[in-house]
Amino acid sequence: MSQFAIREAFAPIKKLLPAWLSNPIRNSLTAVLTPILYSVRTGHFRSSLKMAAVSRHGEPIPWYTYSSLDFLTARNYSSKTVLEFGGGQSTLWWSARAKHVVTFEGKKDWYDRIASGMPANVELHYVEKTAPITDAAQVAQILSTKTIARYDVIVIDGLTRSQMIDVACERLAPDGIIICDNSEGYGFYEGFKDKGLDRVDFFGNAPGVVLPHCTSLYFKSTSFVFSPSIPINLPN
Repeated sequence: MSQFAIREAFAPIKKLLPAWLSNPIRNSLTAVLTPILYSVRTGHFRSSLKMAAVSRHGEPIPWYTYSSLDFLTARNYSSKTVLEFGGGQSTLWWSARAKHVVTFEGKKDWYDRIASGMPANVELHYVEKTAPITDAAQVAQILSTKTIARYDVIVIDGLTRSQMIDVACERLAPDGIIICDNSEGYGFYEGFKDKGLDRVDFFGNAPGVVLPHCTSLYFKSTSFVFSPSIPINLPN
């Protein structure tokens, strides 16, 4: 429901009632309806019931903050490659938008659960937790066999996240972005502060989650997601 539609719906009440009565009614409705409409529009309500990150239409979405999703959704990834540490709903979301997705997952039960549902443009790899071999070493070995040297979008949302920072920086395309979810923790600040990348933080709620957290984007000044030619549109 747009702001215009809400104003139109309330207009008759505003005309019929004096301001001392219509204003409190309007304010009360705003206080009650805003969180409800937000939850429905973003899919938070549906995600909470389904226990999965989905849009209001039931489509898979990443478990990033909604403010970051609104930003990312407005960009074009049709010719882009994605490298993802931690897979699931986000993998399906990226695969529907990007040319190719390479995903690494470190939880065997979750890997087995999602493996059969991956589209043709997704390469899903399992990273076994085997000491003393690190996640980074296994990932680096597998990536060395790929024809893609650098990726336009790199997502750190799984495995041993602090270990993925160096891998991500090494594999990042010059105009690419690194997306770090739950970036208020996991050593992201310390790990990235001397990497020469800029950062923007998106705070807020995520699908089906009560407490807010942060999704951060790391990038260079040439990053494709910050082009001024991208239209400014309200999220659907």
